[in-house]
Order: sequence, then C-alpha cells, then structure tokens
Amino acid sequence: MTQAPPKYNRSKIALWILSALLLILFPACLIIGSVNIPFNEVLNILIGNEATRKTWEIIVLETRLPMACTAMLAGAALSVAGLLLQTTFDNPLAGPSILGVSTGSSLGVAIVMLALGGSIGHNLGSYVSILFGALLGAGIIILTLLAFSSIVKSSIMLLIIGILVSHLASSAISLLNFFSTQEGVHSFVIWGLGNFSGVTFERLPIFASLIIISLSLSLLLVKPLNALLLGARYAENLGVNIRSTRNKLLVLSGILTAVVTAFCGPIGFIGLIVPHIARLALKSSNHVVLLPATALCGAVIALLCSLISVLPISSGVIPINAITPIIGVPIIIYIILNRKRILYFN
Repeated sequence: MTQAPPKYNRSKIALWILSALLLILFPACLIIGSVNIPFNEVLNILIGNEATRKTWEIIVLETRLPMACTAMLAGAALSVAGLLLQTTFDNPLAGPSILGVSTGSSLGVAIVMLALGGSIGHNLGSYVSILFGALLGAGIIILTLLAFSSIVKSSIMLLIIGILVSHLASSAISLLNFFSTQEGVHSFVIWGLGNFSGVTFERLPIFASLIIISLSLSLLLVKPLNALLLGARYAENLGVNIRSTRNKLLVLSGILTAVVTAFCGPIGFIGLIVPHIARLALKSSNHVVLLPATALCGAVIALLCSLISVLPISSGVIPINAITPIIGVPIIIYIILNRKRILYFN
C-alpha cells in the first residue's frame, strides 16, 4: 500500500485543523459577549426554543449570529482577495490595503456618504448606494493598476505605484471630510473604524451571496493561478491568456474587497497576512489547496478578532482595525526578516 506524499499529508492536516478552529470559534462568538448568556440558553435559542429572557433571544439571533456569519465571510473574502493580488503581481507584500483597493473602496463610500449626503441607514437603498460607491472606487483603482501593469514590469515598482495611488485616494477622503458636515464626518469615521456588527439578518443574504459567488468564481481559476507561479512566459506556453487571467483576478479581488468594505468598513491587515499564514502552514503555493486554506484561515482570524472585539467590557465593541495590527504586524516583520528562507511562489 503506497503512502501519501508528506506535502499532501501536511495540507490535509492543516485543512482539518483550520476546519476544527472554525467549528470552535463560530459557536464561541455566539456564546461569549458583553452580555453573559448561559450556554444552555444560547443552545435553546438556536434550536428554536423560547428563551428565559426575550432580550437574550434578540442578542443571539439579531446581533451575535449575523456578526459571526459576517466575520467568517469577510475574513475569507479579504484573505482570498489578498492571495489573488499576491499571485497576480508575484509579490508577497501585495494586498487590498497595500495596493490601494481598500482605500479606493473607502473613497467611493466617502463620496456617497459625504459628498452626496448618503448614510449607512436601515433601508436597502442606502446600502445599495454604499455598495455601488465601494465597487466603483475599487474598480477605478484596479483599472489604474492594470494600466500601469502594462507599462511597468517590475512588481516592486507596481507596488510603490499602488501605495502612491492609495495616498492620493486618502487625500481625496481627507478633503471630503474637511468640507463635509460634522454629522457626516462622525458617521464616516465610525464606519472607517471597521466592524462586523453592521450587517443585519435582512442584509446578510445580499452580503453572503456576493461573497460566496465571488469565492466560487475564484476557485475556477486555480489552474491559471498555478500557471502564473511559473512566470508569465511559461504560463503563456501552457495556453494561459495572461491579460485575460490578470483582468479576471483583479476584478474578483476588487469585488471581494469592495463588498466587505461597503458592509464592514476598511478592514486592514487580514488580506495581507492570511495568505502568508496559509503558505507557511501548507509549505506550498499550490492553489488547489492554498486557496481553500486561505479562505478557512481568513475566516478563523476574522472570527478571533470578532471574539476579541466583544469580550465582556462596558465600553462596547472594540473596532476591528484596533485589533488586526496587533496580529498582523508581528507576522509581517517575521516574513520580512525570514524572506530569504521562505519560498512563497513554489
């Protein structure tokens, strides 16, 4: 009886561990929070029984459950978007926030909220306008990167251009804040802190549908992604249309980033660090296993951040962007210090 290759065993073990962590953290997000609700009460509420207190039922079903689902989907989306960008540009430091895609989405939302007087309201129309603004902003940044990628061949230079474009978008956001009303600025700042609690059960189907469809489409591109690891010339020899594939990857990463940004605010670091964690866990860049591992790892990291943000405190929910750098910065420093010993694109 032949034994499975060690790399296959490692990938299988990593996927099982990530799945187990997901199954632990998701219910933990339903049980743990600023309000102490007994475990048996949470279980009764989830299976449809009536709770001892009506407020507990509202908290679990209308706050904690949508928040956990949102965190799981948003983490997977941002992580896969980061992986697509890193492979597309053959650069381990590429990511939605670094290349300006998140900032472009934020600019689109800022235009809707500050210049056009929109808001994160309870009606569907307000969220559609916010989503449209985020998609438009991300699309402009992606088109800009595409235009420069046909001229600039160096991935480092393209990364620098992405950072510069991000700064331009940030300047435009600052100007919009300066000329906006106090109420508009306050609303935009709160949104910009990032959180997973803004997606209600009424909005969750739209959010989940957009994310799941985009993630499913990204799975269809694992073969071209693996071909890109060999370099553009080798990929072309294998029959891959480089320009078409790159466009598809950038559009998918833009949609994933824009949807999360519109609903949750600009969440930093997850899209940058999670692909690295997945590669280090798998010791491989084979996208057949790397892409699902990245999605699972992103969901786990986002659920962990969500759990930390609602630890029993009296001050309310901690902004997600106050937590992600604590996890992200040490990982990025480790990657930079050990970049010569780590094979990213093998």
